[in-house]
Amino acid sequence: MKVTVVGAGAVGASCAEYIAIKNFASEVVIVDIKEGFAEGKAMDLMQTASLNGFDTKIVGTTGDYTKTANSDIAVITSGIPRKPGMTREELIDINAGIVKMVSKSIIKHSPNVIIIVVSNPMDTMTYLAHQSTGLPKNRIIGMGGALDSARFQYRLAEALGCPSSDVEGMVIGGHSDKGMLPLTRLATRNSVPVSEFLSEEKLSEVLEATKIGGATLTGLLGTSAWYAPGAAVSALVQSIACDQKKMFTCSVMLDGEYGLKDICVGVPVILGKNGIEKIVEIKLNDAEKAKLVESAEGVRKTNALLV
Repeated sequence: MKVTVVGAGAVGASCAEYIAIKNFASEVVIVDIKEGFAEGKAMDLMQTASLNGFDTKIVGTTGDYTKTANSDIAVITSGIPRKPGMTREELIDINAGIVKMVSKSIIKHSPNVIIIVVSNPMDTMTYLAHQSTGLPKNRIIGMGGALDSARFQYRLAEALGCPSSDVEGMVIGGHSDKGMLPLTRLATRNSVPVSEFLSEEKLSEVLEATKIGGATLTGLLGTSAWYAPGAAVSALVQSIACDQKKMFTCSVMLDGEYGLKDICVGVPVILGKNGIEKIVEIKLNDAEKAKLVESAEGVRKTNALLV
């Protein structure tokens, strides 16, 4: 199993590290445009192999996509990160050109690859990857919902005063502060609805804290977060590589599911060896349906900015 990670910044390096430590991939290739940067990150990570007990080979390259040949999965993290006060949508002009170039370069050397998009604005960049590559819709996946759901579970566990492993919860909709929809109604603690433990007011606080989770970290760190995004990517990659058939919220091209067409937005999917094995249509109430449609319209407005 060969995995390519494009972008050797904090998110890309975290992706590579988590994938290597899990020890399911034979090789991870890191690509970056900055001379020597990916090579340095790869060498640094390889020097942890004996300490962390993994056998995955990590290789770095400055823009040489021939080294990515025959990759099974490719992760696109490249692009500029958010700064304090910026929205994900403000990154579109620069990141669109990068994602389009990277997608085509990957496919040239790995025609059977499954692509995971991390670059922001993530839903629009996932849509762009579809438009610029023509790959089947099961082979292009936007990471955002998996990260948003992890942040939701963190906030739920914090409010409940319990371990995160006790909590189940998902976030659907667009990967944006206004667009994401944490499904508090369906969240559980050990199969018991969290509404049994938390007041409506507290659940509303959890919802709002989840929606601004990325902006909160950007304000604290001065740039986009990297540990949780890297972990979210590695979980998606592992489910595909090991054919685990796990369910995650991911941004995927919809063709009538949830009443939406020709748009990439976060919904639950099953991930296995073919990428998206199934789009799971859960029963939403009228308010949730309306919010999902509203979120999709916000994504469409961002998509319209693509040249």
